[in-house]
Amino acid sequence: MRRPLALALLLAAAGAAALFALGVGVAPVGLGDAAAVVLGGGEPAQRTVVLGIRLPRVLLALLVGGALAAAGAVFQALLRNPLADPYVLGVSSGAALGAVGVMVAGGGAFAAGVEAGALAGAAAAMVIVLRVALVAGRALDARVLLLAGVVVGAFFNAVILLLLTTVDAETFRSAVFWTMGSLARADLAETGALALFLAPCLLALALLSRPLDLLAAGEETAGYLGVPVERIKLAGYLAASATVAVSVSVAGVIGFVGLIVPHAVRMLWGGSHRFLLPASVLAGGAFLVLGDTAARTVVAPAELPTGVVTALVGVPLFTVLLVRSSR
Repeated sequence: MRRPLALALLLAAAGAAALFALGVGVAPVGLGDAAAVVLGGGEPAQRTVVLGIRLPRVLLALLVGGALAAAGAVFQALLRNPLADPYVLGVSSGAALGAVGVMVAGGGAFAAGVEAGALAGAAAAMVIVLRVALVAGRALDARVLLLAGVVVGAFFNAVILLLLTTVDAETFRSAVFWTMGSLARADLAETGALALFLAPCLLALALLSRPLDLLAAGEETAGYLGVPVERIKLAGYLAASATVAVSVSVAGVIGFVGLIVPHAVRMLWGGSHRFLLPASVLAGGAFLVLGDTAARTVVAPAELPTGVVTALVGVPLFTVLLVRSSR
């Protein structure tokens, strides 16, 4: 299949997933009615449900899913490790520690405070991991970077567990639920702010497409072809980590999107990053929209954490992809 056609199909799939999500829920709205509301029609009650409640959540899922998938593709290229995901370098652990720290300090009632704490923790994790990797050697060695991320993530997770042993049951529940990932608190203002943060990050990742393709042939070969290897690795690490940091600060830790989506796209259409990155954004957005729709409808009126649903779906999907690729 030609890649422009594949991108068009993925765009249509993301749009179909969004429309389906707008029409499904505790208060069912037909797909035709949901489309009419988006186009400016519909009844007042339907407009309240679709535009006021579901649309911000769908848009947030599209943004976060696309961002995590693109970041996962870049980390897999930088680390030359197909098992790398957006959280492998400790960013999620840093964000979780920042969010839990705010909750333990008594600021959990304010969503903005939790998000600010998560963003600060993610930024701290980025700085620490990068500092450790650079101290270990002048070159940004992928193996050292990976080990530094694992060690920093493990330390932050230990601190989180230590903090949770000191809190009351309600704070404990809120903290654990946050770490499982959820889009329940989405609103249009927050989604718009996230889009403004993610736009330059995703643009930076897109500009790295050709150097990442050359790095796939090996760092020495890429250097001979004129690629400033160390600068590209540093730029890729910072842009991908920033993408993950702002996504996690808003949605919590949602796993498997950044792991399985780039794998699936790569298996179907190849690994050229000029195609892989935009295709991963579209496919990741559609995947998370469907996962979040399942999270809010399967046990309605209660709600499952979105990260739990993506893990339950992602594990068997990744197993299938692994078996097919090995064959």
